[in-house]
Amino acid sequence: MKISEQWLREWANPNNNTQQLADQLTMVGLEIDDIETVAADFSGVVIGEVISVEPHPDADKLRVTQVNIDADAPLQIVCGAPNVRVGMRAPVATIGAKLPTDDGKGFKIKKSKLRGVESQGMLCGASEIDLPDVVDGLLELPDDAPVGTDIRKYLGLDNKILDISITPNRGDCFSVRGIAREIAVINGISCTPPDIQQQAPNIETRQAVQVTATEACPRYLAQPVLNIDRQVETPDWMQKTLLQSGQRLHNFLVDVTNYVLLELGQPLHAFDADKIVGDIQVRLATAGESVELLNEQTVTLTGDELVIADDEGILALAGIMGGMRSSVTDVTTNIVLESAFFDPLAIAGRARRFGLHTDASQRFERGVDFELPITALNRAVSLISDIAHAQVGQITVAENPKQLPKREAVILPANKVSEVIGLHIDTQRIIDILTQLEIEVTQTEQQGQVILSCVPPSHRFDIEIKEDLIEEVARIYGYDNIPSILPKLGVDMRYDDSYDLTHRLKLTMVDAGYMEAISFSFSDDKVEQILDDPKLGNLLPLANPISADLAVMRRTLLSSLIPCVQYNLNRQQPRVRFFETGLSFVGATVAELVQTPSLAIIATGNVYPEQAHGSRAMDFFDLKHDVEQLLPVAVDDARLSYERCDLSFLHPGQSATLLIDGEAVGWLGQLHPSVAQKLDLPTTWVAQLSLTPVLQQARETQAIVRLSKFPQVRRDIALLVNADIPRQALSATIRKAGGALLQQHWLFDVYQGEHTPEGMRSVAFALIWQDPVQTLSDEMVNTVMDKVVQALQSEHGAQLRDS
Repeated sequence: MKISEQWLREWANPNNNTQQLADQLTMVGLEIDDIETVAADFSGVVIGEVISVEPHPDADKLRVTQVNIDADAPLQIVCGAPNVRVGMRAPVATIGAKLPTDDGKGFKIKKSKLRGVESQGMLCGASEIDLPDVVDGLLELPDDAPVGTDIRKYLGLDNKILDISITPNRGDCFSVRGIAREIAVINGISCTPPDIQQQAPNIETRQAVQVTATEACPRYLAQPVLNIDRQVETPDWMQKTLLQSGQRLHNFLVDVTNYVLLELGQPLHAFDADKIVGDIQVRLATAGESVELLNEQTVTLTGDELVIADDEGILALAGIMGGMRSSVTDVTTNIVLESAFFDPLAIAGRARRFGLHTDASQRFERGVDFELPITALNRAVSLISDIAHAQVGQITVAENPKQLPKREAVILPANKVSEVIGLHIDTQRIIDILTQLEIEVTQTEQQGQVILSCVPPSHRFDIEIKEDLIEEVARIYGYDNIPSILPKLGVDMRYDDSYDLTHRLKLTMVDAGYMEAISFSFSDDKVEQILDDPKLGNLLPLANPISADLAVMRRTLLSSLIPCVQYNLNRQQPRVRFFETGLSFVGATVAELVQTPSLAIIATGNVYPEQAHGSRAMDFFDLKHDVEQLLPVAVDDARLSYERCDLSFLHPGQSATLLIDGEAVGWLGQLHPSVAQKLDLPTTWVAQLSLTPVLQQARETQAIVRLSKFPQVRRDIALLVNADIPRQALSATIRKAGGALLQQHWLFDVYQGEHTPEGMRSVAFALIWQDPVQTLSDEMVNTVMDKVVQALQSEHGAQLRDS
C-alpha cells in the first residue's frame, strides 16, 4: 500500500525524518518495501504568470511571452506550447535551473535564442518537472497560485511516498488512519484526525433497504445525496493526494469514495440513484445469476456470493465491485452512498474466484472496523456536500447487532509478558502500551498475581489470545530494546542417532533401486477418500489450505507418493520406484492429532529395468524382500511374523501386516485393483513402516557369540498338512520343539495338486542342527527330529510324507 508521508504527518507528525519513520514502522511489523519521491530532483523552477503573448517574428508555431515571476523585471520566454495564454500561471524554469532527464544527469537551463529571439528561461509542462502529462502543453496552475513560489514547495514535490507491506492480520492498517495510529503510539504523541461531523439532512428522501443475509452483512448504511453539481472538478489537493497514493483519477464522485477509502480504510460505493428500481436488497446470489461489473466483465454466480440488488437484479458484488447498470457516470447528479460491514468470511475467496482483486475486497477479506461505516459515510457525504453543493438525504441503517463481532476480554497475567519476552517490563508500562493501542484494560489481583482483562478495540480483529497482547507489548516497547540473551537450557548431550539410522535406511532403499520423494505433509482429500479405511484413523482438514489439492493432513505417506507415480506414468515411465520418510497425521482435531514418523514404499512395473533378456513383473515376494532389507540384522526369522492385512485399499490376498515380536510395525501388499483403477494406476505395490520401532530395533546391542567348531547336520522333513495352516505356525512349532540345537530352518518346497489329498498340501523344511561343544551323533539328531515330528503331529495334525 502506497501512502503519502505528508498525508500521514497531517494525522501524526513525530519529530523524525523519513528514514527514521520508515525504520520505526518496519520494526513494529509494517515493513517498508520502498520509499519513493513524488518527483525527481530538480531546482530553479518557480510559479510564473504570463502577462503577454506575441507571435514570433520568424516562426509560426512559437510565441514570445512576458512572464512575471515576482522579480525585478518580467522574463522574456519563447514558448511553443499550444495552450499558452495571457493570465495563465505555469511553472517557469529560470536561467540556471536544473531539470530532470531520463538518464539522471539532468538538463541545465541557459540563456538562449530561438530563431533570433532571446529566451530567458522555459515555461514547463508536467513532464518537464517529472509529473504525468494531463494536457498537451504547459502545466496550468490554479489562478491563485502564488507567483514566484518554488514549484516544489507549492506542489509538495519534496514529499515522499511510503510503500508499506501490510501483513494479512493487520487489515486495520490499510489506511492513513491505521498507519497514523501506529506512528502516534510508537512516538508517544497524539493522533489528530480531521473533524468529521454528520451532515444534517436537508431533504426527506430516504433509500429503503432490505437485508436478508444478516450474518454476512450485519450492518448496512445507505444515504441519498442529490442534485450534485457535476461542473465541479475533483479539487487539486484531493487529486494530488490520490495520485501520490497510487490511485488513478476517475470522476469527482468516485475520487471522493477512493479518498475516504485511503483515509479511513472503509470501502464505500456510490450507486446512481436514478437507476435503482425499488428497494436495495442485500442477499445471497441465486445460482446462475449473472452481473456485468464495472470492468465490463460479466460473471455468473454460484449462489454463495453476497450481492447488492434491486427489483430488477444485481447492482453489485458486495465488498468486491459495483455493477455496470448502476454505475456513476460524469453526468450523474443523484447518488446513493453505501457504507457497510461485511463479514470477512462472506467476502474471502469470492474476488479470486472471478479473477478480481480490488481495494475493497482486499480490506473486507482481512476485516474492516465494524464501527467505521457511519464515520466513513459522514466523511464522504460532507466532502460531496461541501465541494459540490449537494442536498443530503436521510440515513437508512439496517443492522443486526447480534451478528456483529463481539469484543471479548482477553485475560493476560502480567508476569506472562516477562516470561515470553525474556525481559521484565513494569506492569504500569504494559498497561500504558495497551491503553495507547486503544485496548480497554482492567487490572485485578488474584492470589497475589496481577491479572489484566483486555478488551480489544473494534478495529483489531487479530487480538484473540494473550500471546497477541504480548506481541503488541513487545513491538511497541521496541524489539531493539530487548537485549539478546542466550537462554539457559538444560541440554541433553547424549547423541541422538535417529537421523543417521534413518539415513542408513534411505541408502538401503536407494541400493534397491528406489528414488527418494520429498512432499508436503498435506494431501488431496480426493486421494484420502479413495484410500479411506477406519483403521487409518480420523482425517484432519486444514482451515486455510494453500491449494484445493493440498487441503488435508495425510494419514499415510501413500497420499503423497501416489501423485508422484501418476506424474511419471503420464510421462511414459513404465517402471517407477519411490520411497519417502516423513510424518503421517491422524486425528480429527489438532488437540487429538497423532504424528507418526513413517517410511513408505511404492513400486510399479517390472522387477528390473529393461534388459536384453527381458524381465518379469514385480510380485508380492519382491516387495517383501525390499521391505525386509530395511529391518535390522537382530530381527531374525524367529522374531519376524506376518498376518493377513484387512486394510480396504489393499488386495486381500496379496497383503500382510508386518509384526516384530508380535507387535505390528507396518503393512505391505498390492494396491486393491479397484483402488488402482480409480487412481488410473497399473498393478501397484505399496508398503508403510512406522520408523520408531524399526530404529529402536537397530539400536539394540547384539551379543557376540563364539562360532562352533563342530560340524552342522542337515535333515529335511516333508509333511502333509491342512492347507489353511500358515507357514508361520509350522515354523514356530519347529523352533520351539527343536530347542537350542536347532540353528536354522527354512521352507524349501510347497506342493498342492492331484497327488495330495483335497484340502491338504505338501511342505518341506530344511533343519540345521549343531552343538557348540560336541559333534552331534545320529542318535542325538534322530531324537530331536522325532521330537519335532511329534510336536507337528500333535499341534497341527501333520503327517510325514513317505516320498
